[in-house]
Amino acid sequence: MACIAKRRGRYVMDFYDNQGKRQVKALPKGTARKDANKALRDIEDLLEKGVYVSSRETPIFNQVAEDWIASKKQNLRSTTWEVYEGHTRNHFTELEPLKINRITIARIEKFIQIRQEQGMKLGTLRKILVSLNQIMSYAVRHKYIGHNPLRDAERPRGQGVEESNKITILNVEEIKTFLEQVIDKKYHTLFMLAITTGARQGELLGLKWSDVDWKNSQIHIQRTFNKGRWFAPKTKGSERRIDIGPSMVKALKEWKLACLPNEHNLIFPNRAGQPINHSNMVNRYYFPALDKAKIPQIKFHALRHTTASLMIEQGENIKYIQSQLGHSSPTVTLNVYAHLMKPINQEAACRLESAIFDTSGSKMVAIK
Repeated sequence: MACIAKRRGRYVMDFYDNQGKRQVKALPKGTARKDANKALRDIEDLLEKGVYVSSRETPIFNQVAEDWIASKKQNLRSTTWEVYEGHTRNHFTELEPLKINRITIARIEKFIQIRQEQGMKLGTLRKILVSLNQIMSYAVRHKYIGHNPLRDAERPRGQGVEESNKITILNVEEIKTFLEQVIDKKYHTLFMLAITTGARQGELLGLKWSDVDWKNSQIHIQRTFNKGRWFAPKTKGSERRIDIGPSMVKALKEWKLACLPNEHNLIFPNRAGQPINHSNMVNRYYFPALDKAKIPQIKFHALRHTTASLMIEQGENIKYIQSQLGHSSPTVTLNVYAHLMKPINQEAACRLESAIFDTSGSKMVAIK
């Protein structure tokens, strides 16, 4: 049982830690009795939670971060792991030498404030905080600390248009004009498939002819090709079958006749029969076509957003949209595209009234 006594002019706490090891901790000279009692209560609270670690045994932030990133290596894509590793190596300099239990809410808020004052982009800062949150959660799981201070810290907020995460999309006329500028048959088919399916860039570049289900008019997403490497789909929902319409099926059949055979059986190989380099594709074909169509240069990912917005506009079920895009759940789809939903929908209101009232609008219909 923890107790406190005054010895040689200072208060000393005497207790056994969670491993049954006796700990004697002297408080600074001049500590008032009430402050000593509070310190003892804090110790007792940590002991009760099973998270007390002596000062000598408490690891510094850098050690916890290294242990965390090592533990993640087997469970993450190499590209994702490299991003996390870069965060731990480049962005936590002032936290590295601190004992993990010395990282408080105030210190984290200062960490955020400094980076915002330095002009760090909000998106970048938020990604860094994801890594920091996981490091602190790792420390909680391993009982180095009893609480993750980042959870209660004030998070960074946007101050203007740049932080609004505005989604850029093409309208129907822009799509037609854009595709008209793509003369090369391979890239015309690739961009058309991107717009009609909403597939991610890496998913499109990794497609093989064996992934096309001609009978059911679908393409089967089973892999991605990113940064020169092959990967399995990122999540369970990413491996999916995407419906394609008759015009897209016709375009694929025409391109299949022109496509040279290649060792990977790729739908969109480069001249050497290997997967297309995404930078070459964007810089040599995608951006030039946008320029010719007099459309501002937007990211290739905007074609995926365009697909989603068109499906929402035509009233497709959100669950269907989620399955086509390969989101992990409809909630993810709603979080990304909720602002595209129509704020006014008189047709829905009329359908609801029709379900309740008869055609004269004066009589209630019994609902079973």
